[in-house]
Amino acid sequence: MEYIIKFIYGFILPPGLFVTLLFISGMWMRRYSRRAAMLTWALSLLLYIYLIPMTGILLVHPLEDRYQPPKQVNGDVIVMLGGGATPDTPDIDGKGQLSGVAANRLLTTFRLYKKTGLPIILSGGKVFPDSGVESEIAKRLLVNSGVPKNKVFTENKSITTKTNAIYTKRILSRYHFDHPVLVTSAFHMERAVLNFNKTGIRVQPYPTDYLTSRKVAVYPGQFVPSSGSVAFTALKEYVGILASLF
Repeated sequence: MEYIIKFIYGFILPPGLFVTLLFISGMWMRRYSRRAAMLTWALSLLLYIYLIPMTGILLVHPLEDRYQPPKQVNGDVIVMLGGGATPDTPDIDGKGQLSGVAANRLLTTFRLYKKTGLPIILSGGKVFPDSGVESEIAKRLLVNSGVPKNKVFTENKSITTKTNAIYTKRILSRYHFDHPVLVTSAFHMERAVLNFNKTGIRVQPYPTDYLTSRKVAVYPGQFVPSSGSVAFTALKEYVGILASLF
């Protein structure tokens, strides 16, 4: 019974409500204009396809499968890309926290450090007026977790993947690092690698923060409109990858 209720909720609460309203509008328009009704139903169908989790899964899977975490880390520095932060939210040892995406990346970075002892470069600045400086917040968290300050370098100016690569290259050159291990979300890795390649940096990809399971499970909930669909994230990455090719 609970699953039936969840299914119904998906169509009477936003964003599924908009699919339902478009469909009903099409039925009403059919009395006046068949063409207008068909157009409205088409929009309803497109919105439905965009909002269901299954669409996001099918779009993001190729991105997350592009690279796999290597069994052996071969590098002289770990580079982690930022993924969002708040500037003034309370934390154990200060103010400012990383977003879920960035926190997942930081956890992998910390575990790689514990395993390899490699120095760390944190790349990420203040993206929006209400954002925190990602690299500085991440450094505070790492140092508080036991990583020596002299092992952590910060790049706090970048606001895009392209500038992540450009500004990180300056730190790599300054400290004579040649083989960076790149840590970012699996869905973001292909675009990140392309941007680093364009700056002349060859990285060893270490993807993390997976959005989907490796095995696609098919069940009714995958076809209910949801605000948690990752379709937007996937489409944004495909556009970014295309832009990175030019």
